[in-house]
Amino acid sequence: MTDTQGGLRGWTAGRKGNLSRLRFTSLRLRLVVVFGLVALTAAVSASGIAYWLNREAVLTRAQDAVLRDFQQEMQNRAGALPVHPSQDELQHAAGQMAGSSQRFSVLLVAQDPSGKTVYGNSGGINGFALEDVPRSLRAAVNKQQKVTDANKSPYHLYWQRVDEHGTPYLVAGTRLIGGGPTGYMAKSLEPEAKDLNSLAWSLGIATGLALIGSALLAQAAATTVLKPVQRLGVAARSLGEGKLDTRLRVTGTDELADLSRTFNNAAEALEKRVADMAARDDASRRFVADMSHELRTPLTAITAVTEVLEEELESEAGGIDPMVEPAVRLVVSETRRLNDLVENLMEVTRFDAGTARLVLDYVDIADQITACIDARAWLDAVELDAERGTHARLDPRRLDVILANLIGNALKHGGSPVRVSVRMDDEEGADLVIAVRDHGPGIPEDVLPHVFDRFYKASASRPRSEGSGLGLSIALENAHIHGGEITAANSPDGGAVFTLRLPRDASQLTEENGEGTKNDEIGNSGKEGS
Repeated sequence: MTDTQGGLRGWTAGRKGNLSRLRFTSLRLRLVVVFGLVALTAAVSASGIAYWLNREAVLTRAQDAVLRDFQQEMQNRAGALPVHPSQDELQHAAGQMAGSSQRFSVLLVAQDPSGKTVYGNSGGINGFALEDVPRSLRAAVNKQQKVTDANKSPYHLYWQRVDEHGTPYLVAGTRLIGGGPTGYMAKSLEPEAKDLNSLAWSLGIATGLALIGSALLAQAAATTVLKPVQRLGVAARSLGEGKLDTRLRVTGTDELADLSRTFNNAAEALEKRVADMAARDDASRRFVADMSHELRTPLTAITAVTEVLEEELESEAGGIDPMVEPAVRLVVSETRRLNDLVENLMEVTRFDAGTARLVLDYVDIADQITACIDARAWLDAVELDAERGTHARLDPRRLDVILANLIGNALKHGGSPVRVSVRMDDEEGADLVIAVRDHGPGIPEDVLPHVFDRFYKASASRPRSEGSGLGLSIALENAHIHGGEITAANSPDGGAVFTLRLPRDASQLTEENGEGTKNDEIGNSGKEGS
């Protein structure tokens, strides 16, 4: 039994390996299994019906011949005996009966003239005995039936199939009408059983061949059906990877061909839609870029004029009419705002066009943050928690833009004091983490997912911003170009927290983008000059 199980496990493992090598899909496997089950059910049903019909035919034919011969012998041989025969007469008659064409064993039971029960056995002392006859059969043979119009005889021939030590036997018995011996017969059905076993083996082999044939047919059908489906899956993956010119070769007029045509039509429509969207997007970027560049020239002139007006406002001579002063201050303020907006738009177009580049340098993070705060006169409103001597290789200008936007946003919406803390992310210090926290009301949960969206300024709890709505978006883009990230959350102690995470050395990122040599040269020269 162990060897059989080991062989079965080995066959199963080999079969699994074959399935893996053939790269059967689950659908293919299901088709093969379904075909196999249908074929197995049909073959087993047909074989079972055929076996049952043949079995009944074989056994009935053999049984009828034996019973007919036994009944004939009872009438001829046993019927010729006296009503009370002797044992020798019974023995002789039993031997003659057993010599018939059917070669069955015979047992005759009668009473001799003295009233003693005597037996005649065709096989001698160790032959067929009364104990070998089932009790139910003996009772049926000796039971006298009532004679009616439908039943002309008080005794009948009864038979029963029994199994003795694995060998099937037909046992029958009858009693002579009008007095005389009672006869029993036993006939081995082993030849018929062997014929039926051979038939069963033949039907089993036929069932196995039908199962193998159905598996091969299922494999062929699955290949025919699944090849177009596999091609469709490959094409869909290519389409998902951005290869919008992917198309399927269409052959035939069946449902799979219709599916391929539908896929091609959908891919063509998608390619056209994406091309249209890309064209519109390019046009929009060009419009913004061109508009920003065109605005810079008049803005330069306007800025120069507003600077003169601002100097007049601040001069002690007071050359500006007090009635006009509010308007002049508004012009100065809005001109600065417009100038910032144009600069932000130009920066956004550079990010969208993919032309933004890093100019790396080694900087002291604490000094960089202090310089950013000092340049904007925020020293009294910002608390800095950073140790000097923490260096990183970053783009100083872009880091200044990030810090200015985060700290300025915190001061504008959260109020002072704003706390800026610097720490290393792990023991190796591969990442730099700068957290900017305010003490305001925090950011509403429905606003948090949108704080970095362009031109998003709506807030349920904060005053409406006077900015362009591009500051945080530009800060995030500058973090991304460094290979970093910015996240926004609310502190458990109150206020909003913006966390900037940057790699301490962004040179690897620039080398992957093919900018390493240029940026290294600029970065090194910056280091030498500092």
